Amino acid sequence: MASKPSLPEEDLCCTVCCDIFRDPVFLSCTHSVCKACLKEFWKQKGSRECPMCRKRLSMDNPPCNLALKNLCDAYLQEKGQRFSAGPDVHCSLHSEKLKLFCLDDKQSICVVCRDSKNHKKHDCIPIDEAALDHKEEVKTALKPLKDMLEVLNEVKLTCDQTAEHIKTQAQHTEKQIKEEFGKLHQFLQDEEEARIAALRKEEKQKSQTMTKKIEEMSREISSLSDTIRAIEKELGADDISFLQNFKATVKKAKCTLSIPEKVSESLIHVAKYLGNLQFRVWEKMQEIVQYAPVILDPNTAHPHLILSEDLMSVTYTKDARQLPENPERYDDLFVVLGSKGFNSGTHSWDIEVGGNKAWALGVALESVQRNVFLKGGTWVHGRPVKIIEF
Repeated sequence: MASKPSLPEEDLCCTVCCDIFRDPVFLSCTHSVCKACLKEFWKQKGSRECPMCRKRLSMDNPPCNLALKNLCDAYLQEKGQRFSAGPDVHCSLHSEKLKLFCLDDKQSICVVCRDSKNHKKHDCIPIDEAALDHKEEVKTALKPLKDMLEVLNEVKLTCDQTAEHIKTQAQHTEKQIKEEFGKLHQFLQDEEEARIAALRKEEKQKSQTMTKKIEEMSREISSLSDTIRAIEKELGADDISFLQNFKATVKKAKCTLSIPEKVSESLIHVAKYLGNLQFRVWEKMQEIVQYAPVILDPNTAHPHLILSEDLMSVTYTKDARQLPENPERYDDLFVVLGSKGFNSGTHSWDIEVGGNKAWALGVALESVQRNVFLKGGTWVHGRPVKIIEF
């Protein structure tokens, strides 16, 4: 008795022809495919890549997958034995081999059935010929499915690449956001430290002034106190002594005293530090912050165009970048769009083109086709081109 194959039939089928592998070859990406199918696929695509994962392949003649070939041969041999020995290859009515196919009833029959009244006037052909015709019909119906499968695989591959690009975009954008806010945080920290330093300086200056004034007042108080005590002492002396020192005592008592002036501007100028603080810091911040009326959209840039970190300038590179084939992107023209549009009004921009010999600037409708040459809905001016297509 033949043993059952270790793999189900679908695991022994080529993804291109959807039939049991014939001369399978082993690709560097670990996938296997019929040798004939691979050559036909390469011929249609014009490049050497895996039909399943689309990975680029370096070998012109991949090696034969001998293990898989042996499995397929064993499976086909066992399948042929089952069909040749099975009860379904004999007519259930006459026990004759099913050698014919009735085109009218669409069923396999034997030679006795053909001569019976049920099939006598029907069109019958050899069963192998009928099988061949019907296989061709199925293959014809199968081709659109294969084509759709190829389209779906390409769309999935694009989606996979887009998913990876989204992660990269998010990481890079997050890094740039942190860097930009880091600059703003540093600016605010520097401004805070500068204002606190100015406050401390004013505090020190005015504290020193007030300390000198206090010391001066202390000296005058001490001197005046000494004078008062001396006069009061003369008042307590005997009459003769008092009268002898009267002139000097009266002179001391009637000395001219000036009222000390109050120190003006002695307090901290609080309003200078807190008045419109946020507005004045924001106003100064504008000196380090640039505003660009046009920010370029990297999702529309041709793979040969590189945008600056601030998305305000673009340069051409000979080496194309690996980017998702999203609908918004130009892939035939070296074009990048602005991130925001407008639907009315008068607009003007100052553009620096430097010493470039070739450049172009223009406007386009949002609905303009991205994958064809400028055709309708576009106005372009530059060197050496000028195209008006509205």
